[in-house]
Amino acid sequence: MARDPRFTLNARQQELIEWVQREGFVTIDDLASHFDVTPQTVRRDVNQLADQGLLRRYHGGATLPTSSENVSYTARQRMFHEEKRRIATLVASYIPDQASLFINLGTTTEEVARALGHHRGLRVITNNLNVANMMSGYPECEVLITGGIVRPWDKGIVGELAIDFIRQFKVDYAIIGTSAIEADGTLRDFDTREVRVAEAIIEHARLVYLVADHSKFGRPALVRQGHLNQIHALFTDKPLPTEMTETAAAANTQVYVAD
Repeated sequence: MARDPRFTLNARQQELIEWVQREGFVTIDDLASHFDVTPQTVRRDVNQLADQGLLRRYHGGATLPTSSENVSYTARQRMFHEEKRRIATLVASYIPDQASLFINLGTTTEEVARALGHHRGLRVITNNLNVANMMSGYPECEVLITGGIVRPWDKGIVGELAIDFIRQFKVDYAIIGTSAIEADGTLRDFDTREVRVAEAIIEHARLVYLVADHSKFGRPALVRQGHLNQIHALFTDKPLPTEMTETAAAANTQVYVAD
């Protein structure tokens, strides 16, 4: 079924996704009991979320898409949007005017770009055409775009040309996203080409800020992107699980939670 751009997640559906992300597989009966609704209501939610590519239906329950396949870009734009907006507002408060930035791919990094609209004198290097299009209209903001291959689904630029371009610079701040943060601090994503660009961005920034909503905690993803010990600060919307808090402390990664 084609994805409906008008579809938005209600609070129960967002919590349902979070639960499936934590458990891997959840039965319809358990979901119905947890939310105090009928199994028919849960099945309707699961069917809607599956049609949007956010879950996979299985007999008697639901699970996530596989670790080798990310949720679609249009679906990720709708997921946890308010949480991403709060994260972005907090990150923007830590970026001064006149700063130089890398901003990479992702719906949360795009929210950060939106939150930087009142800053002055920024110099932004990005492999995200959505970010470039947005920030090129900001007053006193200079935007540089990497070369490379443009992905049609999210307007992200990847490939060796993008990496070579990034390696010419050393910026004040890198604003990066990720698809998953494991309990041991490993960062993961789905596209090897995107990960290689992110690695170059991390290497060529003085401070690296990772933006990730709580749905990324413990989520499965295929490709290793790095580790929290390469990240100066993690900006998220909920406190980290205990084990991940200990990992962040050992990695000397500051954690900021957006209220």
